[in-house]
Amino acid sequence: MTFRWDIIIEYLPYLLQGTLLTIGLSLGSIILGSVLGLFIGLGRIISNKILSSLFYCYITIFRGTPLLVQIFLIHFGVVPLFAGETNAVIAGVIALSLNAAAYIAEIFRAGIQSIDRGQMEGARSLGMTHSQAMRYIILPQAFKRMVPPLGNEFIVLLKDSSLLSVIAAPELMYWGRAMGGQYFKVWEPYLASAFIYLVLTITLSSLLNLLERRLKTV
Repeated sequence: MTFRWDIIIEYLPYLLQGTLLTIGLSLGSIILGSVLGLFIGLGRIISNKILSSLFYCYITIFRGTPLLVQIFLIHFGVVPLFAGETNAVIAGVIALSLNAAAYIAEIFRAGIQSIDRGQMEGARSLGMTHSQAMRYIILPQAFKRMVPPLGNEFIVLLKDSSLLSVIAAPELMYWGRAMGGQYFKVWEPYLASAFIYLVLTITLSSLLNLLERRLKTV
């Protein structure tokens, strides 16, 4: 087997372009998914059983169906329904955000419920409202415990972004597949793509470990 470095060099600008889009897609999905996940996680622990069950249904549906199916439904069904025509990048961010929100919501719920109930009762006895107690007492403590599982979810989301190549979103894996399709090669495109994903996940892991250590010293 002859390993052809020249085709990797030829596709290097496209791989770089795809890497930047992968980072953008992942960051956008992490931010949107975290905001939505916090909202859903808080909805899961409210006392109203009917509303809580609606949030539970959302989590069950998005965790119980394949992400690839969700991507197809949003790309070919939901986005054209509202926008008239589909867009792979927008559909990709929506699909990744909605899927990640279901997992992040459970992380938020578990983190909040891990804080002793006496913390809330103590805050309320000092005159804080429920929302003030959540904002100033419960969430800061819970967030420290959420960082490791949130980090794992963010890394999974980064790798899952490669699925968007099936709807022709021009991210990293899309260009890897284009290289393989043009030259009928397997090792060069997929090893090059895997190496870049590895660098991205190691960098993200290092940043999250740094954040975790800083929070422990606070």
